[in-house]
Amino acid sequence: MAGSPWDRLGSDPPQPFPAAMLNVTNRCNLSCAHCFIYTDGNPNDPAGDLDDAALLAEVERVRDRHGLYGMLWMGGEPMLRWRLLERGVRLFSRNVITTNGTVPLRDFGPAVTYVVSLDGPEDLNDAVRGEGVYRRVRRNLLALPESFSSTVQLQCVVTRQNQARVSELVEAFVDTPVDGIAFTFHVPQQGERSELAWRDVEEREVAVDLVLELKERYPRFVWNHRRALALMRPGAARVVTAHCPALATVLPLYVERGRFTNPRCCYGNHADCDRCGAWVVFAHAAKLPGPWDEIVPPTDPPGPLAHWFAAAGARLP
Repeated sequence: MAGSPWDRLGSDPPQPFPAAMLNVTNRCNLSCAHCFIYTDGNPNDPAGDLDDAALLAEVERVRDRHGLYGMLWMGGEPMLRWRLLERGVRLFSRNVITTNGTVPLRDFGPAVTYVVSLDGPEDLNDAVRGEGVYRRVRRNLLALPESFSSTVQLQCVVTRQNQARVSELVEAFVDTPVDGIAFTFHVPQQGERSELAWRDVEEREVAVDLVLELKERYPRFVWNHRRALALMRPGAARVVTAHCPALATVLPLYVERGRFTNPRCCYGNHADCDRCGAWVVFAHAAKLPGPWDEIVPPTDPPGPLAHWFAAAGARLP
């Protein structure tokens, strides 16, 4: 990707980022219908994986060059390389591991948050992720010991298909060892017309309202910020995506042909920005000053991300 309009790895001087996301493996034990990784144009060949030593050495180099303090460990399925993760999380003060939950979680300490993907009640989840996946994930989560020190968060991809039933997922896990749930909204690929994707952000607003209702009913368990959800409404959503904060706050990294490459977006090279519903985009917008402030005024004082943004002299696209 060096020399492309969105290349950040090759920028000189290096562009600072608080965090990066890295696909530590292109292998996965599932084949989810909505996964953006395995679409044409994204580097996703399992044969291109780096061995542990080479990958961690490159992670350290990129960390030091771009000033990273956090890492989002992704895949493929990152827990297929749990020994690598055990070493990798020691390199950062904050870590997120995004997993499908079918591989038992390991206690890597309080600096780690697991984001476990489930996409609705059993029948809807398994229609997307595969037969028996819901029960495997639930069994693994219920087996977590009381002493488990890593945070465990569910993440549900809200789609046009499951939007009316996401409350069932909250009700099924609110009284379990899971610490909370966050809802991210399906990010379609350019030109996508599927049963999962809304035609536009206007059609999606019904789903946003449903999650806001869940936030009111379960304020501690549902982790979406109210302002982030308000920014997803049609009047603000396109302002946010036109000045995408994630392009300035998260360095996306893929492994391609034995080296790190930098896709256009955390959601790949062909994500449809006009219909973006990514948690990271709107959660960061809710915490940062931007042109959206006039539409949805801030409700909280500046937090750590806003202070980093100001100190780094970072700019929105």
